Amino acid sequence: MLVGASACGGGSGDKANGDDAKASGKPGASASPSPKKPAGPPMLLETITPQTGTTVGVAMPISVVFTNPVAAKARAAVEKHMKVSASQPVSGAWHWFGDKRADWRPKTYWPSGTKVKIDADMKGVNNGNGRYGVHSYTHTFKIGDDVRADVSVTGHTMKVTRNGKVVRTLSINAGSAQYPTWNGTMAVIDKQEKVHMTSCSVGISCEKGSPNYYDLTLPWDVHLTQSGTYVHYSTGDPTPGSGSARGSHGCVHLSMSDAKWFYGQVKQGDPVTITGSPRAKAPADNGYADFNLGWDQWLAGSASGEKTTATL
Repeated sequence: MLVGASACGGGSGDKANGDDAKASGKPGASASPSPKKPAGPPMLLETITPQTGTTVGVAMPISVVFTNPVAAKARAAVEKHMKVSASQPVSGAWHWFGDKRADWRPKTYWPSGTKVKIDADMKGVNNGNGRYGVHSYTHTFKIGDDVRADVSVTGHTMKVTRNGKVVRTLSINAGSAQYPTWNGTMAVIDKQEKVHMTSCSVGISCEKGSPNYYDLTLPWDVHLTQSGTYVHYSTGDPTPGSGSARGSHGCVHLSMSDAKWFYGQVKQGDPVTITGSPRAKAPADNGYADFNLGWDQWLAGSASGEKTTATL
C-alpha cells in the first residue's frame, strides 16, 4: 500500500514509499561480496508490491522500492537480477521513477488468470553507490478477473465491466472546476471500509470557517492516487449524478449503495480510467498509474529495455 494523503484533493504525484509489501528474504551463504568488490553497507529492498500470494488486477505493476538510491550506471545490472516470470509470457519492461523505485509492467494489461513470479536475487549486486545486495527476494501472485471501471466526468457515469461484459453503469460526480479529478488510468492501490479525510491534509483548507474545509470519516473508499483520490461515498453529495452535478474536491462520488457495491467488486490493480476532466493525467508514480505513460515513454525510463517474461 502506498502511503499518501487520506483525502480528496490534488497535490502532484508523490514518490512511492509504501509499507504493505515488505520484501522478504533470508540471508544466503553467499551474502558477502566477492573479493574483487570492496566491502560496503548492504543494498536492501524496502518493499515489493504486490504482496506474495495475492490476487490483483490486470493493470497492477510490480513495484520495487529500494532503501537507498540506485545509481544510473548500476540500473541495467539491477534490472537483470530482478527476473519476472509468468504462466502466460508477456512483453514488458522496468521503468525507474527516480533512483529508489523501479516498476515492471507489461506492454498491455496482464491476461486474466496469469500466474506471476518475481525473483529479485540481489546477492552481490552493486547499486553503484558503494552498497551490495545480501538477500534474494521472491514474490508470487496471480492476475484475477479483468475488472475495469470507466468514468465519464461529463457524463456523470461509471461503467463497470468484468471480463469484457458490462456489469453495471453507476451515477457519479467527479471534481469541481476548482478541484478537478485526475484524468487517465489509475490502478487501485488499496481499499478501506472507512477513511478519515481532511481538507488540511491535502492543502485545500485548514480553516474551519472555509467553505472548502472538511474533516470527515467516510465509507467504502477505493484508493486511486497517493495524492488522495478515492472512489467513495460522500455525505456532502449523497445522490451523485447529472441531476445534482455537485463537484467534489477531486474524488469520484457514488451513492451509498453504489459505493458499497463497487467496493465489493474491485481489488488492488484493477484499472479505473477517468476521462472528460480538465485536469491532466495523473503522474505515473502517483500511486500505480503506470499505464498513463505510453510504451515509448515507459521504455525511455528503462535501463535494459523490453523483454519477454520467462515461462513459469
